[in-house]
Amino acid sequence: MHDGSDPQMTQSDERPRRPKGIYMVPNMITLAALFGGFYAVVMAMNGRYDLATVGIFVAMVLDSLDGRVARLTNTQSAFGEQMDSLSDMVSFGAAPALIAYEWTLRDIGRWGWIAAFVYCACAALRLARFNVNTAVVDKRYFQGLPSPAAAALVAGFIWLMTELAIPSQDVTWAMFVITLYTGLTMVTNVPFYSFKDLSLKKSVPFAAIVLVALGIAVINIHPPTVLFGLFVVYGLSGYAVYFWRKAKGRPTSVISTSTDEPDERGLHD
Repeated sequence: MHDGSDPQMTQSDERPRRPKGIYMVPNMITLAALFGGFYAVVMAMNGRYDLATVGIFVAMVLDSLDGRVARLTNTQSAFGEQMDSLSDMVSFGAAPALIAYEWTLRDIGRWGWIAAFVYCACAALRLARFNVNTAVVDKRYFQGLPSPAAAALVAGFIWLMTELAIPSQDVTWAMFVITLYTGLTMVTNVPFYSFKDLSLKKSVPFAAIVLVALGIAVINIHPPTVLFGLFVVYGLSGYAVYFWRKAKGRPTSVISTSTDEPDERGLHD
């Protein structure tokens, strides 16, 4: 007699599936990065722009760690990826735009909030495109300026001007140009080196350790100036690579040409 049960159903299939949890360590780091961005906005509202920039840079360091920790501990998850993107939008999209506006862009009226909005909108577009194109982009390069580097340029300029005691009113239009430049560069197809092909597990020459020590010493001469200078060089490096490839007749797109997916037609131009 057939009792209505599936004879092929095993005992394990009959057990109710337990809901998947989330991994604590990488997501706690992501939350800490999110707090850094939130802290930066709060400090800017209180007029403490020195602490606001510190919040952005702390968020950058934590953002560089959460993915690496997830890979090292084999705790990657779709939830973690989404959480990381939302944290990046706050810390490297909304926070730098709001800090720049509060610091000096408000002095030029509508042009100021337009520049801040363009930056914020471009950060959102860049993060959305990054999530969609993850599988087809050359891992050695970012497609457009990465949002943490864009945030570092905006926050680094404010940090440097604050350390040099230069009134914000004297550099309003410089802040306007930097905000627009970083925002629009995030949504270009210009290739920026990602450093993802550098592995900490590989052995390196002794000279590399010496160079790291020298780099730390140089940064300590005057951190605001040196760090801002490094990010300026990085923020321009993508265009140098782009025009060098163009001059050599090489492909300038960082989209992999090995895929034949129909949704990716036109991405290789």
